[in-house]
Order: sequence, then C-alpha cells, then structure tokens
Amino acid sequence: MLLIECPWCGPRAETEFSYGGEAGIARPADPDALSDAEWADYLFYRSNPKGAHRELWNHDHGCRRWFGVERDTATYRIERSYVLSHTGSDAATGSDAATNAGTGYSSGNGD
Repeated sequence: MLLIECPWCGPRAETEFSYGGEAGIARPADPDALSDAEWADYLFYRSNPKGAHRELWNHDHGCRRWFGVERDTATYRIERSYVLSHTGSDAATGSDAATNAGTGYSSGNGD
C-alpha cells in the first residue's frame, strides 16, 4: 500500500485518496480553435512514463484538497508531495509539510 503525505494532514494510507491524473496538463487557451484531433489529444493522451512522474491527488477522505505528488511509476517510490500553486506550477518550498522524500511505499512487512 502507498503511504501518501498530504501537505495539510500528513502521511495517510492511499485508500484515503483519489488519483487525479497527470500533473502539468495545460488547458488550451482557445478550445474552440482546436481541431477534433487536437481536442482528443488534450483530453485522452498522456505520457504514461516508466519512472519519474508528476501526478495530481485529492485527499477525498480527509481535507478534500488537491495536491501534487512526484512518484516513480516503476518502484512506486514517492519523492515528494507539494501544494499546487494558482499558476499551474508547484509551490513547494522545501518545508516539511510539502515534502515526502522517499517514504512512499510500504509492503506491510516493515519495508
């Protein structure tokens, strides 16, 4: 089970959260100007990398806030959790509340 650190509530089990998809997807400035193919690309296509990945998560069984997580998709290791800014970039400043360095995975065996 993943142990995800909410920037506001601290570490919690992944069952308290909902995955929100890839972080950093910018909404088109003028959606009406896009072709059907461009709109489909925006809606449906994501990078799906093996390795480092930025994700959006919602603490829906807690504070109900959205935040970002940097996670390795191959190892499930969470490098950090961070508060989202209003500009679309992260607002992490290195504070303890916004970091989760290396504590993202627990097998239940004390690993």
